[in-house]
Amino acid sequence: MKPGDSDIESPRVIAARKSRKRQSLRGGRPVKKLVLRAVIVVVLVGGGFFLLDRYSGIRFTDPAAVRQTVEALGAAGPALIVALILVAIVMTPIPSAPIALAAGAAYGHVWGTLYVALGAEMGALAAFGIARFVGYEAVMAKFGARLASVRLLGSQNTLMAIVFATRLVPFISFDIISYAAGLTPLTTWRFALATLLGILPASFVLAHFGTEITSADPVRILVAVLALGIITGAPLILAAVRRKRAGPEGSETDV
Repeated sequence: MKPGDSDIESPRVIAARKSRKRQSLRGGRPVKKLVLRAVIVVVLVGGGFFLLDRYSGIRFTDPAAVRQTVEALGAAGPALIVALILVAIVMTPIPSAPIALAAGAAYGHVWGTLYVALGAEMGALAAFGIARFVGYEAVMAKFGARLASVRLLGSQNTLMAIVFATRLVPFISFDIISYAAGLTPLTTWRFALATLLGILPASFVLAHFGTEITSADPVRILVAVLALGIITGAPLILAAVRRKRAGPEGSETDV
């Protein structure tokens, strides 16, 4: 080899170096997009929350106050219920349960269930869309290959079943699941269908309890409160019982 030959790069080495550089640049673009889109969403959602909290005058945690507000609007009341639930899901700090209870109290079982389900569906799709817009590309660029290797996470049916099942469990955050689903490959129509099927029972339950709690009968109010507590706490109690039963069995097998 002649002196200086080692300093000369072959065309193949140059091409490989350029290819690595292009890949690194492409890998950085999703991160920049993620940051930019996240800033846009935070500004819009945070600004909306500030304006709503400061100027709307609606006490979101008080079902009676929400009921009075929607009933005062007359025919526009159902639209406000739907809009408030949508906003409560997108802006996670706002609780949606008091709004759902107010819907049942104001419009009864059937129409209250319909308005609650419609607002929850629209809110879930909005949260799903925000997550898909902000972070999906970056997540796929960073973890796409790893997620593809996990067989269950690559199945549309499995992801759809997970969304449906979580909608049936009261203590799992509806909002967080909606945002998290937007970061997965789950298609929009499958997410929408799983969410709709999963929220109908919960929407009816909340509307029913709203009707009972706002009634003048103290017995009906007490029964509704107790039933709501049981429904919310039953999964936690069952999980604790299963862990307690599995504990001794697990220790015996380890001996």
